[in-house]
Amino acid sequence: MAADPSTPTTGSRPDTRISLHLLGGFRLLHGDAPVVVPRGLQRVIALIGLRPGATRSHLAGLLWPDAQEERALSSLRTALWRLRQDPYCPIATSGDTVFLGPVVRVDVDALVGTAARVRDGAERRAGAALAAGRHDLLPGWYDDWVLADRERLRQLRLHMLEELAGQHLAAGRHGAALEAALEAMAAEPLRETPHRLVVRIHLAEGNAFEAVHAFYVYRDLLLRELRLEPSTAMTALLDDTLAPIREASRDGPATPRHTPSPRVAPRTR
Repeated sequence: MAADPSTPTTGSRPDTRISLHLLGGFRLLHGDAPVVVPRGLQRVIALIGLRPGATRSHLAGLLWPDAQEERALSSLRTALWRLRQDPYCPIATSGDTVFLGPVVRVDVDALVGTAARVRDGAERRAGAALAAGRHDLLPGWYDDWVLADRERLRQLRLHMLEELAGQHLAAGRHGAALEAALEAMAAEPLRETPHRLVVRIHLAEGNAFEAVHAFYVYRDLLLRELRLEPSTAMTALLDDTLAPIREASRDGPATPRHTPSPRVAPRTR
């Protein structure tokens, strides 16, 4: 593990910030300089970043699930020893626990913190929540612990965006609400909640056409992909708006009233 020679790091202070990026792919930066980490050690650093303060036995069991406990612990000791040989090592230990050093910043922690601030109504940076967690956790990695955390963070972000959209809607900030709802929709197109929010936002603005259009776009998508209909909660949003359309569909097209043809007198020769 060493700093990328293409980016000079000479003269970096020992306390230079280290950042660990796990969303969108593994990257370890010492200041602005990328640090080259072998794939096997990437797994160790990534897991410690996702499980701060985990015990050695817990980490070893997740990293080498098919190995016996003693062999897994031995592999972990070897990996930690290799990491400590490098001056850019972000790992620290205390007794039986392993964690990242205090100067390390993890992008996953930033996402979790942003979600907490949104939940508490304390997030004031308009674009921070929209951009947070836009990329999947460690794409291309298929360890069980990665898959579990990837889904956890995906759900965290979806709920964060929906909560944000709801807060903006309640405050009458319809443009900001729509932006957050559409961001959630892009992250999971088949999820109903953001589509429902979009319908509610259009109705709050008095845009009946946009609301009905959004409903039928989602309905067509759901039928095409899953052979399902929108929920009763979704259709209930448009009951008043769609009532005239449904009534007209039941009645069918109006039958034109028959008007007798005028009589034409026979032509005489």
